[in-house]
Amino acid sequence: MAKKSSKEEKNKVQEVSEPAGGSDEEKFEIEDIPGVGATTAKKMRDAGYEDPMGIATSNPTALAEVCEIGESTARKIIQAARAHLKMDFVTGIEMLEKMKKIQRITTGSNALDKLIGGGVETQAITEAYGAYGSGKSQLAFQLSVNVQLPKEKGGLNGQVVWVDTEGTFRPSRVIQIAKAKELDPQKVLENIKVARAYSADHQILLVEKIPELFQKYPNIKLIIVDSLTSIFRSEYVGRGTLAERQQKLNKHIHALQRLADRYNVAIYVTNQVMARPDVFFGDPTAAVGGHVLGHASTYRIYLRHSKGDKRVAKLVDSPCLAEGECAFRITEDGIVDID
Repeated sequence: MAKKSSKEEKNKVQEVSEPAGGSDEEKFEIEDIPGVGATTAKKMRDAGYEDPMGIATSNPTALAEVCEIGESTARKIIQAARAHLKMDFVTGIEMLEKMKKIQRITTGSNALDKLIGGGVETQAITEAYGAYGSGKSQLAFQLSVNVQLPKEKGGLNGQVVWVDTEGTFRPSRVIQIAKAKELDPQKVLENIKVARAYSADHQILLVEKIPELFQKYPNIKLIIVDSLTSIFRSEYVGRGTLAERQQKLNKHIHALQRLADRYNVAIYVTNQVMARPDVFFGDPTAAVGGHVLGHASTYRIYLRHSKGDKRVAKLVDSPCLAEGECAFRITEDGIVDID
């Protein structure tokens, strides 16, 4: 009987691994994955795994823990889900087709849009770092309004998830920008789902719960974390805790990237800076988070204050764009170009 059961299981895996058409893709549910019964499927959904894609992009250890199954079983379930969703090597042509799904959100400044390739990208993490008052949060406010604009005006007709770690979210600022864009302020605020994070673990948990929000609000197009490193920096003090902090931060930023890939959304995170006393020439400012954030962020923008309401943005890193700088203004109406 054991052999027969094993053989049936193998046949199921082969069936799942076979390429499926669009209609079959839509019918493929968690229960269709080999090794997943009704009880396991319920545990997965309770833990935030709402569809096969969520399972395919998950970690075997984490999946095994929440579903109370062996890690080897969890690995097989993940592999079966990936096989059905064809998450394997693809040609450059197929990758080009996937990249065509990328959309962009205008920042409100043509100069800044041009600097970062046409606006803030979906399927990517855009990180802005700089000293206080450099415009990081202002850009977050602007994007949270602009993403709700129609596509012909640089938006995505989308909703926003905002994880606030410093208590800086201000509805009054959103209202100002919304009015300048001739949008209904109440509707704009309603489309922004805000959660205040009070600890590093709480911040991580909030991001892990975002897939549940997509079930209720499938039109989410932008996720903001302001700021990404603030709580981590305050809780993990001293060199003795550095390794643990970086490990958690690394896991956290990759969870955000999985959301970007899975739902084709834009991720915008702000980051704090620190002064480097060993730098005697040039700008001693450095982003917090070290190489972990440097490698994980798709686009890195360094913002600094200039005269009056002017700000300067420098593109520090990008997979396809050259370094460059531009200037813009932060006004009562939001981010605009310099006349």
